[in-house]
Amino acid sequence: MALVYIGLGSNLGGPAAKLRAALAAIGRHGRVLRTSRRYRTAPVGYRDQPEFLNQVAELETELTPRALFSELQRIEHELGREPTFRNGPRRIDLDILLYDAVEVHDADLCIPHPRLRERAFVLRPLAELIAELDGKPMAYWLQAVAGQAASPLEEGKGDVA
Repeated sequence: MALVYIGLGSNLGGPAAKLRAALAAIGRHGRVLRTSRRYRTAPVGYRDQPEFLNQVAELETELTPRALFSELQRIEHELGREPTFRNGPRRIDLDILLYDAVEVHDADLCIPHPRLRERAFVLRPLAELIAELDGKPMAYWLQAVAGQAASPLEEGKGDVA
């Protein structure tokens, strides 16, 4: 079994409901062990759009990275994701952030996620689930994105296991 961290984001079509539906669908492909709180975050890049809700899920799965990637794309499609432009609004966005210690560098799939260390909306929820990244404490990475806003929406963690 592999331990995987998946980033979830949504800013259209009832974002909280989309995150809940995505978590339920992800759970069909393994066991969701824990989730972070949901965070309200400003859009990155293209700013003329609603705020996002972001969350990270910890999944235990037997799927390979490629098979999981395909399933996440299928879930996005089922939940109404339509092609748009980079950093544009979306009903759901599911990204493999980390997959055990595996590295993948393909044209359409990069693990660890290439912008993982640059974005507060990923690092803050991920820090609720892991203590360190690349051998450095999460506080190190969080300090690097300290100017980026990401506000938790819920008290307590969203544990599901």
